[in-house]
Amino acid sequence: MERYDKYMKLALQEAQLAALEDEVPIGCVIVYHDEVIASAHNQRDKTNNPLGHAEILAIKQASEVIGDWQLLDCELYVTIEPCIMCGGAIIQSRISKVIYGAPDSKGGAFGSSINILEADNINHHPEIVRGILGVECAQIIRQYFKNKRTTR
Repeated sequence: MERYDKYMKLALQEAQLAALEDEVPIGCVIVYHDEVIASAHNQRDKTNNPLGHAEILAIKQASEVIGDWQLLDCELYVTIEPCIMCGGAIIQSRISKVIYGAPDSKGGAFGSSINILEADNINHHPEIVRGILGVECAQIIRQYFKNKRTTR
């Protein structure tokens, strides 16, 4: 668990960067053989791109570092449970393990809202680890939306 905490803290730092940019504060890091090879945070608003999720950006970066679209033996750490789009990208990129902090009851694709791993004939099933620094991960996003509501 200490190892998981170490990398989730880096994902939380990415989430804090997103909050500073007035983006939904979700952060992600990808680890390969105990080395961070990619880190990103949400940038949908900044780039006006619906694909600007932290996971998508980190997967793209990790693929460039590895030099392959298959991210075998990679672990993805993300502060909030991935959505269905990001879950699909995780499956397609063959990431071995997904470690997330807080569940997303409205959009989480690994069990909270839907579980894409239950789809018939899916060809890759990453290991899922839930709840790592979950309180901290939930708090940063909760505070962001609370601030948004009070500044309206």
